[in-house]
Amino acid sequence: MIQNTFKTCVVGIDISDEETIFAIVDIRGNIIAQDSIPTFEYVNFNDFIAKLSDSIVMLAEANGGYENIRSIGISTPSGNYLTGCIEHSPRLPWGGRIPLAAMMRDRMGLATAVANDAHVRALGEAAFGCAHGMSTFIVVVIGYGVGGCLVSNGQVHLGSNGHAGEIGHTCIILDNGRQCACGRKGCLEAYCSNNGILTTAQEVLAESNAPSLMRGCEKLTPKTIEEFCNQGDELSIEVYKRTGKFLGLGLANYASIANPEAFILTGGISKAGKWLLEPANEAFEENVFHNTRNKVKLLTSTLVDSERDVLGASVLAWGVKEYSLFK
Repeated sequence: MIQNTFKTCVVGIDISDEETIFAIVDIRGNIIAQDSIPTFEYVNFNDFIAKLSDSIVMLAEANGGYENIRSIGISTPSGNYLTGCIEHSPRLPWGGRIPLAAMMRDRMGLATAVANDAHVRALGEAAFGCAHGMSTFIVVVIGYGVGGCLVSNGQVHLGSNGHAGEIGHTCIILDNGRQCACGRKGCLEAYCSNNGILTTAQEVLAESNAPSLMRGCEKLTPKTIEEFCNQGDELSIEVYKRTGKFLGLGLANYASIANPEAFILTGGISKAGKWLLEPANEAFEENVFHNTRNKVKLLTSTLVDSERDVLGASVLAWGVKEYSLFK
């Protein structure tokens, strides 16, 4: 079959609880145009899909034409690449199991792939970020929750039903572990997520009468605790020290099984820098299998936050088999 035309752009979409960003991305990873809609305004999922689809068409028509779009890739919390569904996401306003890929394909007439944010970030890091040139690495997302994605010998490991990589729900505390949102106790996520860090801060403050900038802070967040660390606040530094130790233990368990070249940390909490990374690295080296010790890099993503997920989603889009109603 002789084919004289080649579509040179895809659409990358990043769905979060606050906003949904979508971009036209060319074959070289250049973002041609980008826009967004507020996710939280659409309680009804059909209304959300209608608005998103219309907005994508308008953006594409203004930037080279919709007929030049090959396919669509979507990053979403609780996205399952194997089923193409959002599966029971606690972060989004729509419950249950939503056949997102099928709905977008039917509405847009283009091949659509869906994956969770860790999977998509792994693709983005391999193509455009600090995993470029690596064949086996693990991306860990630390923010609202703790998620992960293993790339082994150049292939994303999905597991038998698409739920591999849930490092946040591996147990690190057996007795009297914290309650996790998943219903179990002692999960890594209960210690290293946004809420986990705030719980640690409450514990640290309750254990000591020492002065701290955290005391009386009107709205304490992991970011403000990081800022207090930079100002030399000892109790704030202790919060991140404990968080880093928990994280390092979780990563050591994962590395002892997977033997990666590197961990690449992404998400808001990864920006805490040395306050998180130094205790994490120390705990990692103490707990990892001895043949793996001092052989695994601990990196933080260098990709721009506003571009990372749509770029990763564009890689996802190029990987799906082409389909179009408009041929």
